[in-house]
Amino acid sequence: MAKTQDIKRRIRSVGNTRQLTRAMKMVSAAKLRRAQERIIKARPYAHKVLRILQSLAARANPELNPLLEVHDGNHVEIFVLTGDKGLCGSFNANIVRKGELLARGMSERELSITAVGKRGRDYYRRRGYNLHREWIDVFRDVQFPLAAEMADDIMQRYIDRDLDQVYLVYNEFKSAIQCRPVTQRLLPVEPMDSGQGDTDDYIYEPEPAQLFEALLPHYVQQTVFQSLLESVAAEHAARMTAMDNATKNAGELIESLTLHMNKVRQTAITTEILEVVSGAEALR
Repeated sequence: MAKTQDIKRRIRSVGNTRQLTRAMKMVSAAKLRRAQERIIKARPYAHKVLRILQSLAARANPELNPLLEVHDGNHVEIFVLTGDKGLCGSFNANIVRKGELLARGMSERELSITAVGKRGRDYYRRRGYNLHREWIDVFRDVQFPLAAEMADDIMQRYIDRDLDQVYLVYNEFKSAIQCRPVTQRLLPVEPMDSGQGDTDDYIYEPEPAQLFEALLPHYVQQTVFQSLLESVAAEHAARMTAMDNATKNAGELIESLTLHMNKVRQTAITTEILEVVSGAEALR
């Protein structure tokens, strides 16, 4: 019966794990709803600002604002957004892989990385990448002032010509069961192609230089903020899916262990009965 007791202990252990994964799934589901609401509210504004600025940038003189200027240097920075925790499936692995592929494609250039999240920081630090700055534990409560601080640091370095290109790498939230790794050029602001269909022209009020001075920094800040919101929602969705799968797997394992325990117990009972019968026959 000792083997049966071992199986019972393992069933209890798996049952405790299932309770934990079920609780984590429920917590992630609640957080996902709140994060999804923030994205739904923020996306239309962010997309409209981007479209207007890209349309203006396609018609404006790049010298009107330093954030529009295309530099000739080779210093590229990759702004990578990962999570601070694990237990979220391939969420972090997809992002660090996406960032590393981008970095390998720019191996001949001077490269630095700003890591948002412990997972990305640890990954790139172990592999010897040049980490300019790290932002840890920022996804607990994402607010616009923090995103503005991140964006201001990048913009100032770009204006000072310490950077020549900046790329964002993050997970875009698509649905509760799907997120997509995205690479987006943040600086310089990318003008809209002539074939994208926006032929509207604008009357500038105030002057274009003043307009860009007010709008472009806000656009960069809003883009960083939007990417943080997308990453938060995608992480909660990935964790909810991973914990749901773990809960189902734990249930299947419990059923398998229970069936095995019943077989072991039945075998033990049958063996005892045979021993009793054999002893009775020997006495007879």
